[in-house]
Amino acid sequence: MTTVHRIQFEDSRHLAGVDTESVDQVVTSPPYPMIDMWDEMFGGLNPRITEALVDLDADRAFELMHRELDQIWHQIFRVLKPGGMACINIGDAVRTISERFALYPNHARILNALTQTGLTALPGILWRKQTNAPNKFMGSGMLPPGAYATLEHEYILVFRKEPRRNFSTEALKGNRGASAFFWEERNLWFSDLWTDLKGTSQEFDEKNARSRSAAFPFELPYRLINMFSVKGDTVLDPFAGTGTTLCAAMAAGRSSIMIEKDASLGAAILSRTSKIVPEANTRVKTRLENHLRFVNERERGRLPIKYTNSFYGFPVVTRQEIGLVLDRLETLEQKADGSLAVHYAAMDL
Repeated sequence: MTTVHRIQFEDSRHLAGVDTESVDQVVTSPPYPMIDMWDEMFGGLNPRITEALVDLDADRAFELMHRELDQIWHQIFRVLKPGGMACINIGDAVRTISERFALYPNHARILNALTQTGLTALPGILWRKQTNAPNKFMGSGMLPPGAYATLEHEYILVFRKEPRRNFSTEALKGNRGASAFFWEERNLWFSDLWTDLKGTSQEFDEKNARSRSAAFPFELPYRLINMFSVKGDTVLDPFAGTGTTLCAAMAAGRSSIMIEKDASLGAAILSRTSKIVPEANTRVKTRLENHLRFVNERERGRLPIKYTNSFYGFPVVTRQEIGLVLDRLETLEQKADGSLAVHYAAMDL
């Protein structure tokens, strides 16, 4: 199996280089409105945003920032195939403007915008970030009523472009079966509260304030891609950043299209992908090892495991796991057109 990955440096609001109904899944984390480190970026898209902030008109700035993102949500509806899924990682913001401390509900505004495009909202996930902050409160400390709860979670909003995807042929059904996840992974991944992922810090320098590390850790898009797509699908991230979704798509055996406005991040993206073969194979091997550990623990507890995986020969809990095969990355090739190709083989035990 081979997957192909395109990296395009262009304005995410238009997705001009992405064909209509060519994408199976979107996984992304946009810039967060009303987080001050994104003010300059949003102001560059629309000078009225900067004017609103200077005028201390927070509500107008919030709405204008989201109107820039709205253009991208309409494009996502256009490029998704029928049955395609969109997963948006977003956090709310808190900010004091003109001595008024307030919450700016980014997730609610984006949820409303995406449903208005025609996408169907599905149950989402709260991602509770681990933090080492010594003071997990905001405001006046121990004196009521002026203290506020600290935001320690973000939202993963999940949408589908109706109708539901249909796997009608034997080949499609077989690929879907090979793309299955383990029963115990399902129980962890499809919880609506994730508490086991560590947040990834964002780093800036004076030369390029846009340069940053991933807004989410590798494991977050890796899970979402395995949960909501099948092998060989095309995953789009219109805010590629330093390439976290790209690397997760490679690791999961999906093709991808990465859109990033800031061309200066190209070197950082290629640097990350140059390490993906050993890193992805370690993650895939860990999945197999975790399953074998799960099987051993279940057998010690004398709990039944009724089925056998046809490729690995180990026990699995459900019939849907019989055809599951995890793929090992063999080589990463940069092609003449600038795209990246990843070649795979089945991962042995």
